[in-house]
Amino acid sequence: MSRMRVHWVILKTCIEERFVYRGDFAFATLVRFLPIVTQIFLWAAIYGVTTSQPRGVMNGYTYEQMVSYYLLAMLGRAFSSMPGLASGIARDIRDGTIKKFLTQPIDMLGYLFWHRVAHKLVYYVVAAGPFALVFYLCRGYFDRAPDAATLAACLASLIMGFLIGFLLESAIGFVGFWFLEVSSLLFIYMMINYFLSGHMIPLDWLGRFGDWVSVLPFKYLAYVPAAIVQHREGYTGPALIRELSIEAAWIIVLFIANRLLFHFGTRRYSAYGG
Repeated sequence: MSRMRVHWVILKTCIEERFVYRGDFAFATLVRFLPIVTQIFLWAAIYGVTTSQPRGVMNGYTYEQMVSYYLLAMLGRAFSSMPGLASGIARDIRDGTIKKFLTQPIDMLGYLFWHRVAHKLVYYVVAAGPFALVFYLCRGYFDRAPDAATLAACLASLIMGFLIGFLLESAIGFVGFWFLEVSSLLFIYMMINYFLSGHMIPLDWLGRFGDWVSVLPFKYLAYVPAAIVQHREGYTGPALIRELSIEAAWIIVLFIANRLLFHFGTRRYSAYGG
């Protein structure tokens, strides 16, 4: 009970911190919706929608399906992206701030988790309206409204995508126990993540290379939620249950990896600074 009380205090405090600069937070959130317009025009140009001979289907996607995929992938990334998490952990290790987690009865990974949950809760309070407006205005790009089972599977994938995104970035941050600076590693991760998660283009477009990519956890950050709603091959019926089970297994693997990194990292850590 005491541990749950600690988690609740952390969550409530972090939410209050987010609302201190609510104007700045809201403005930054709304600005993130601007690229949607450019992406729709970009894919319109690629498909030649405004020309006399538009392309009907590219790699199994019509223009409408491509736009709806991008909107769904953007929703997935809104759940799974963790800006500042890895760099913040590495900075705490470097300047000695991490000592508070070593001397107080607060689990660092748990604190970071609830801090990130608070960030996402506030983000979606602000972004719920714009998201609803965007999807309403773009409703013509969707073939049909998803049924209850599809929505439930998509929501489960989004929540697990949040956990995978959190654990991937926290693991990179814990590498800071061995390296003074992780910014280069983080930059490489972000580039790989942007491509292999399906945020840039659908993983269907990668051909045989996509088969190799599909065994990695990155696809759960953006591609899988979109594929579920669009009823892509391999994301319906028993195959969908198998995919969600694999996603849950990745969460367990990454959680263990984080615990090991933190355990062995703190054993070699020297508390300088702070």
